[in-house]
Amino acid sequence: MSYFDAASSVPLHPVATQALHAALDEGWADPARVYREGRRARLLLDAAREAAAEAVGCRPDELSFTSSGTAALHRGVAGALAGRRRAGRGLVVSAVEHSAVLHAAAAHEAAGGTVTEVGVDRLGRVSPAAYAQVLGADTALAVLQSANHEVGTLQPVAEVADLCADRGVPLLVDAAQSLAWGPAALDAGARWSLLAGSAHKWGGPAGVGLLAVRKGVRFAAPGPADERESGRAPGFENIPAIVAAAASLRAVRAQAAAEGARLRTLVDRIRTEVPRLVPDAEVVGDPEHRLPHLVTFSCLYVDGEALLHGLDRAGFSVSSGSSCTSSTLMPSHVLRAMGVLSEGNVRVSLPPGTPGADVERFLAVLPGVVAEVRAQLGAPGGESAPAPAARAAPEGPAVVIDALGRRCPVPVIELAKALGGVPVGATLSVLSDDEAAKLDIPAWCGMRGQEYVGAQPSAKGGTAFTVRRLS
Repeated sequence: MSYFDAASSVPLHPVATQALHAALDEGWADPARVYREGRRARLLLDAAREAAAEAVGCRPDELSFTSSGTAALHRGVAGALAGRRRAGRGLVVSAVEHSAVLHAAAAHEAAGGTVTEVGVDRLGRVSPAAYAQVLGADTALAVLQSANHEVGTLQPVAEVADLCADRGVPLLVDAAQSLAWGPAALDAGARWSLLAGSAHKWGGPAGVGLLAVRKGVRFAAPGPADERESGRAPGFENIPAIVAAAASLRAVRAQAAAEGARLRTLVDRIRTEVPRLVPDAEVVGDPEHRLPHLVTFSCLYVDGEALLHGLDRAGFSVSSGSSCTSSTLMPSHVLRAMGVLSEGNVRVSLPPGTPGADVERFLAVLPGVVAEVRAQLGAPGGESAPAPAARAAPEGPAVVIDALGRRCPVPVIELAKALGGVPVGATLSVLSDDEAAKLDIPAWCGMRGQEYVGAQPSAKGGTAFTVRRLS
């Protein structure tokens, strides 16, 4: 079995395992006590803090350990907003932030604050100029991920941090996906104000996050006061897990340059071969400014859940942003913001040590799995429909496809099947109440060279999506 979902969680690093076992014997006591066992635990905690701070690029007394990366983000957002409540109640986030940030933003908005989302381009990258336009006098905090967790695109952290610093607005960086890869993936020297990370993303144990708050940043810890971790993360520190997290971060950083280069070569092969081997497949995300181990692609006419199950049976563990793999039946908010195809979406994220032979086997298996799923759905074979003899296009939609009540990728499959039955220049309309259709039908038009005319409410319910045949 090949595990290709490192963006979700990385297997425990051997160094983390060793450090965890050692610290279980030495780090069980309360580090706040002055007796021998407490002093020993305090030494372990302080050493771990120094190692983690060195990797992050901050002072040890600026870094606190939390119970998870999600907790670090929630406390970072809430604490920075509370600390700057006199400056205003405005929060700025990108449209592709991790759901933990978006949930924190929703809570802030529900409490009477304002939230401004900055959009991204088709590569998933924000524009520093767009951030500059929305930083107002009442902006208390801005948030930007260092690298996107679904498509791997690196964000312009240094440029946005400079803009925020020049306007006196603190920037919180979600560095969960980039900390393992070193300063190059984080924009070394960036003038960020707060930073959050998560140990299980780099091979540390789950249940450890970190939150760095620069000196001078106004911060009011949410919730009841607590004397631990500078008051920013309440509760007894899990010292063995913290020691293992810091040790593994140092270990992966030492290998990051060489392993990153090796994995980038493997990912480049996937990026090149998938569109060649699988008809109607689109690789998404920035091809150059990206994490070295992650690639995402989407396949037309494929049910995402069926595709993941097929790959699992073939021995590959991958993830997906397709709506049909989610209980909400909504496509990934990242793919929606990018405006790219969501159906048949696959995210491959290679953990350190992945053999090249596993990638070759994945590429050998993938076309057959996709073809099998398409055949089960009665999808087109991938070839373009032949153009009919030229004739005058009728007024109004020549064909109306009723796909109400049917989920992705069926509306797009029915659209593709019907295309050959209308003359060039004519329109056809697809009726759908599937949220994914709002993204996938325009994306299908872009991939197949057809014109997406627009959408409007349908008298039968749902939405009518109109497409004009151009070829």
